[in-house]
Formats: sequence, C-alpha cells, structure tokens
Amino acid sequence: MRKCVLPLWLTVWAVQAGEPLRIESSLDAMGSTYTIVAYHHDRKVLEAAVDEAFEEVRRLDDLLSNYKSRSEWSKMNREAAEQAVRVDPELFDLLADCVNYSRQTEGAFDISVGPLVKVWGFYKGTGHLPHRAEIRGALTRVGYQNIGLNSENKTVRFAKSGMELDPGGIGKGYAVDRVVEILRKKGINSALVSAGGSSIYGIGSPPGESNGWKVKIRHPKIRDEYVAELRLNNRSMSTSGTSEKFFVSGGKTYSHIFDPRTGYPAVGMLSVSVTAPRTIDTEAWTKPLFILGRQWASTHLPKDFKAFFCEDKPDTPCAWLQ
Repeated sequence: MRKCVLPLWLTVWAVQAGEPLRIESSLDAMGSTYTIVAYHHDRKVLEAAVDEAFEEVRRLDDLLSNYKSRSEWSKMNREAAEQAVRVDPELFDLLADCVNYSRQTEGAFDISVGPLVKVWGFYKGTGHLPHRAEIRGALTRVGYQNIGLNSENKTVRFAKSGMELDPGGIGKGYAVDRVVEILRKKGINSALVSAGGSSIYGIGSPPGESNGWKVKIRHPKIRDEYVAELRLNNRSMSTSGTSEKFFVSGGKTYSHIFDPRTGYPAVGMLSVSVTAPRTIDTEAWTKPLFILGRQWASTHLPKDFKAFFCEDKPDTPCAWLQ
C-alpha cells in the first residue's frame, strides 16, 4: 500500500489495481472534529466529494453557531425576544424539528436550555456549581413552548426576554446528515462519517465486507474499553454520556446533560447510544433517553430506533433495550 499525503487535511491511500482508493480527511468545525473515510475508484471524485462535504460543514457552522456573533443563530438569539425574526427556511425547518422532538419527549429534549448551559458554566467553559437562585432564574427563561414559529413568514419569536436557544443537542447530527447527502450525490457509496466520535453514519460497507461499518460503544467509565460492537449500514449512531463534559464539586459529578424541566444535570445514567436511519434523530433522542431512562424508552422509542443503555447502577450491565 502506498500512502500519498496531500496538503493540510487530506490523505489518500492507493491500493492494488482494481481496488477502490481510500481517502481519510478531518476538519475542525462547530466545536467538533468531523472525519470522513470514503472509498471510490476515481481519485478526483473522492477529493471533490470530500471537499464539497466539508464546505457544507463550514457553511453550517456560519449558520448554526452560537459562538459566532454574526451567525444567523446568534442574531436570532439576540433579537427574537424583541421582535419576530425572519430566518433562512433551512433554519426554520430545523427549529420546527426541534420543537417536534420536545413534544415527542415530553420536554426532555429542549433547545431553549441556553440559559442553563451558561449558568452551569458549560458555555465556553468546563462547568461550575451555581447557586440555586441562579438555577431558578435560568429556568424562568427555558421552555420550548415559548418558541413561536410562524410557518407562513418563516419567523421566530421568543415569548420571554433572556431566552437563548442552544444548537449543541442537534447541530452535529444535522451536519452529518448533510455530509452524507452530499457524498451520495457525488457517487460515494462507501463511507464512514463521524462528528467527534459521538455522532456517526455508515454509508454502505467498506470494501470486502457486506454488513456495514464496524463501530464500538465506549465504556462510560473505563478508558480504552468498549461495551458493545455493531455494524452501521446506511444507518447512524449517536452517544451521549457523562464522560463528555463534566466537573466534580463536593465529591459529586455534574455532567452537561441537563433535565430542562428541573434545571439540574440528569442523574441515574452513564451513557445512552441510539441507532436510527438519520443522525439528526439519533443525536436528538440520546438526551431524552438519558434523562427519562429505559422504562420510558420501552414505550416511547420510535419504530426502527434502537437504544443501548449504561445505567449508573451497581451490578447492572450495559445492554440494548429489548
């Protein structure tokens, strides 16, 4: 195998004659590292597909980032409490999907958690324990029911001042799905797309295999160990867990996964993984399943979804929902 290194972020491996070329490429955007591994017989097709896919990720970063003051998401957060804000139809549809997730999950998924993210110190920080009064104050500005969407005019209006929508629970999944769509349109039928390792999509199978891309679910407590293995064949998987972002105060661990109904980090779970046909769905559903647990999932998980739970209970092994 001959390895050819291209400028900055692109690596292509040339294999034996008749076998497809393999490309592996990464890009830092939207607060995560996006990685594409793809196969095709034509090197130009491979490079063009990956280049276009990452241009899309950069575009979405400019649209959805709440860290960039000029993004449309930030503009909406600044102005929607004062007046109805017309947004791009793409952003409007994404917000409508988010409100629908909130309704389906009894409010356990809620993009209006921005004030909680800030008061707990997870916005551009590692987290800290706030005063109860701060949490109560933040909760008054949280609630998907206060997001007014006008489908005719494509406008957004907040019912309360101080509201802030946070794209952290949905942005990566949406971006992965857009990357997958572009790769397929460019003729790529074998690829693995990952956003930070927590949201993954497998297109087809790697060469020489027929049942999909092998992926593993990490142990939520033990580094470099895994608790499950599965195959993704035109399917996605997302994982949310306490090991992603957390801090310890008074001997207690607080994670970044909030229950938007109480204002406090959810407890009782270490990690949840979800598989489904779309990555936006898997990313969105990991949070409410983390909060609401296995029993709720047994009666509410959508058809064709699968969920893997690692509960914070002694002697309870991680397992798929049956």
